[in-house]
Amino acid sequence: MKITFITLFPEIFPTFLNFSILKRAQEKGLIEFEIVDLRKFGEGNHKTVDDRPYGGGAGMILKPDILAKALKSVHSSSLVSSSSKTKRTNELTKNELTILTSASGRPFKQQNAREFSKLDHLIIICGHYEGVDQRFIDKYVDEEISIGDYVLTGGELPSLVMADSITRLLPGVLEKVEATREESFERGLLEYPHYTRPENFEDQSVPEILLSGNHEEIKKWRKQKSIEKTKKLRPEGI
Repeated sequence: MKITFITLFPEIFPTFLNFSILKRAQEKGLIEFEIVDLRKFGEGNHKTVDDRPYGGGAGMILKPDILAKALKSVHSSSLVSSSSKTKRTNELTKNELTILTSASGRPFKQQNAREFSKLDHLIIICGHYEGVDQRFIDKYVDEEISIGDYVLTGGELPSLVMADSITRLLPGVLEKVEATREESFERGLLEYPHYTRPENFEDQSVPEILLSGNHEEIKKWRKQKSIEKTKKLRPEGI
């Protein structure tokens, strides 16, 4: 799989992408990351990429022509005209997808990560300033995605969050496949609590059931704890 980031701040990415699981996934040849500097497509001596909004208002808007040039440089064959393009909402219908990070986008969830991990190529456009010209969104963006109900300075952090959650789901990235099957959100529940050594910590002991060796009972206990945790922390999930 390949993930392309189109960003005004390419220097943010290398440090994060070259550590831990993401680094190992690249070394195994399971993921490729491409970083495209949007500023290189800017206009004039100052490489301008934004302008004031029509109708007035605070902030600056990323220009549609600049974004289009950057996107076409990535993979021009993937672009189709707005008249023939079919928007995807609940189902991915091609092996390449272009998304825009946006506070007003669809909330990013574990199911999205699983869907995106099946793509050959994911292009993430990092939103910035006040927003992006709607004409570019209408013509070239498949989905607008948000990682939470709050506003960030830009889309770089959300794009890295998504890249991390997607990469770890790729076959072969994690040594144990079950590591991703028992996690929070995979079955509509939060993950059960975990314990490790020492057996006693500051007058608190590990639950006896986990020391019993009875795997069937441990499985039942963990499921019950998942339900209890979800009811307490995410009651809307029950």
